[in-house]
Amino acid sequence: MQTCVERWVCENIIKLLREENTVPFMVRYRKELINHMDADAVRDVQMNYESLCSLSKKTQSIIQTLNKDGVLSNELEWDLRSCRSADELDHVYSPYKKGSKLTKARRAKALGLEEAASALMDSPHTLDLSVCSCVKGLSTVEEVATGVENILADMIAKDPETLTYVKTLCERSSITIQSSVSKTALKEKEQEKFHLYFDFTCNVQRIQPHQTLAINRGESLKILSVKVNVPDRVKTDFTTWCINNRWRPKTFARGELIALIRNAVEDSFKRLILPFLTRSYRTKLTCAAEKESIAMFARNLRTILLVGPVRGCVIMGVDPGFRHGCKIAILSQTSQIQHTDVLYLHNSGFATRQKEAEKLRYLLLKHSCTKVVIGNGTACRETESFFSDLIARRFFHPLDVSYCITNEAGASIYSVSPEAVKEMPELDPNLRSAVSIGRRVQDPLAELVKIDPKHLGIGTYQHDVSSGALKASLDGVVQECVSFVGVDINICSEMLMRHVAGLSAGRARSIAEWREQKGPFINREQLKLVKGVGPKSYQQCAGFIRYCSNMKASCDQPAAPEEKPVAKKGKGKSTANVPPSFNPLDQTCIHPESYHVAQKFLALVGGSVDQIGSAGLRGCVESKVRASSVEDLASTLQTTPETLKLVIDGLTQPPGFDIRQSKDPADFKRGIVSMNDLRVGTVLTGRVDNTTLFGAFVDIGVGRSGLIHKSKITMDKLPVSQRRRSLALGPGERVEVRVLDVDTERGRISLDLIRVLQ
Repeated sequence: MQTCVERWVCENIIKLLREENTVPFMVRYRKELINHMDADAVRDVQMNYESLCSLSKKTQSIIQTLNKDGVLSNELEWDLRSCRSADELDHVYSPYKKGSKLTKARRAKALGLEEAASALMDSPHTLDLSVCSCVKGLSTVEEVATGVENILADMIAKDPETLTYVKTLCERSSITIQSSVSKTALKEKEQEKFHLYFDFTCNVQRIQPHQTLAINRGESLKILSVKVNVPDRVKTDFTTWCINNRWRPKTFARGELIALIRNAVEDSFKRLILPFLTRSYRTKLTCAAEKESIAMFARNLRTILLVGPVRGCVIMGVDPGFRHGCKIAILSQTSQIQHTDVLYLHNSGFATRQKEAEKLRYLLLKHSCTKVVIGNGTACRETESFFSDLIARRFFHPLDVSYCITNEAGASIYSVSPEAVKEMPELDPNLRSAVSIGRRVQDPLAELVKIDPKHLGIGTYQHDVSSGALKASLDGVVQECVSFVGVDINICSEMLMRHVAGLSAGRARSIAEWREQKGPFINREQLKLVKGVGPKSYQQCAGFIRYCSNMKASCDQPAAPEEKPVAKKGKGKSTANVPPSFNPLDQTCIHPESYHVAQKFLALVGGSVDQIGSAGLRGCVESKVRASSVEDLASTLQTTPETLKLVIDGLTQPPGFDIRQSKDPADFKRGIVSMNDLRVGTVLTGRVDNTTLFGAFVDIGVGRSGLIHKSKITMDKLPVSQRRRSLALGPGERVEVRVLDVDTERGRISLDLIRVLQ
């Protein structure tokens, strides 16, 4: 497994992982050790390392099992330890698995022909010496020859050098994967979804990830038949190489023995190596497709989690519906529930709709609410039309009301979850959905972490990939986003807190209980007093924990003596020397391990901790950095340039700095445009809804998302700062597009990407 990462970086990452460091901690606070790699790249190394550890562990387990069964030989152990993938390991081990059918080679070995087969390669001789007329399988020279051929075929198929050579031949050849309609396909209801693959052939080097996953799904549904085509030339070249090189007898052999070896080589290729190559290619293609699909899912998740929050305004969340009405929830500027209700805006008479509209106007005026968030589920278009019509008539005057459409995926699932019941015990599940819809625009990160990422509707083929690998990747992205944004330990939810690097559900619960019993935390050091937060946990989470700025005012009051844990004999929470005072550095991204560097740097520039984030301090810092480079200053302060840069960022960023400030929040609008209004060539702006392995879906405000095919997403259309390893756009990104085609009957819109808007 190759990572294309320098050896020293890999060694450092592995060392850090063994020391139980989290990816967010490494990416932010150990930059110099990981060569400034981003979180995705570090997770790639982590995944490969864990795969190799798993392979090593599996190999050792198989060796122990075979040794216990008494079938382990030096040659077999060497073959097992030479395997470089789980596929190769299974190939070598499969004949020895308990319960597996006794192979031809093992039956021949049981007859005592292994020594004759080995001797044939060293000093060719006649096979009549092994004939034993009273034993079935040895009664004639022909039977002996067949047994020896089977043993040789097995030896050839498991030889590492031989497998390497045949793989090299395949790499130089045109290997194709072919799918066709199966005999049982006519009975399947979903067969039309796979019509593109009823007569499909593609080179394995050029097949796209989504095509691989589609073929796999069609095969699992028994709609498609799939095979890998290896050219005959590979077999010819392989046979020639084996006979003339690797499996050539060391001394002169008669014609019939050479023929026996040729038969063994050809049998080995057809019966053992070709199926192995087929499995190997299918596995390799599937792994690559799964990896890309998971990476796409992870990129989409990161983008929607880091969408800019809509702060400082009251919001109405609307879960639209027909028969059961539109559920609404009015949320305060701090996301507190002000009012919930059900309005019947559709499938009712004019008088009823007018009455509901008056009620809606009353609620918006009463709570000074000007922002409406509509879920994109059932009745979304009709609800949008209802609001758009009222806004056009200035029905809500003097309020300037606007609305946006948001993805409501997962809201209904969350509404009946134990977490939702605990958070909103008095509310009906349908009203909880409206609350969730509103909050996911107010603070997307805080709300969406409550929902399993798989339910957010942001990926493709998620049910066709490894659930374990998908969960690990998505959990890592959630932890990364929550940690890099940071959490205010005194007001964040327990659900949000558990995703901070170094914390867990249990530790988050302990922290929540601690603040309920003893009041708000005053500084980061107090975390050391919480049950379950040991030195390593504290090291990992401390830099991502924040304390609100008004804590200083509360700390100016005489503080009660801090309760300290009583020291116990043996295991138990050790006594920690925690000062009961507020530290302004706790509001920054600076890690406590670097506070001494921050203090020395402040002294160097003539500033103080009370000036953190002020324009005056920023001016002093910029002046000092201009006069002397960061590298020289780092040397003076006896620290690394990376640490000093982080300290400078922490000291100069304004109070309450949020990395999401550079991200666009949800788009609010006042009018509606129909799909019928679109014309080919029209230039529009929109926001990416979702990205897939074949393109990006963009919301252009007409009720249907248009598709930018991946062939239209080229490097020259992306800003230099956003040119990334994958050209996939991310959800939430604003783009300028041109309409290529409008198919109103099928509800499809084809778009061309013009540029990504900054």
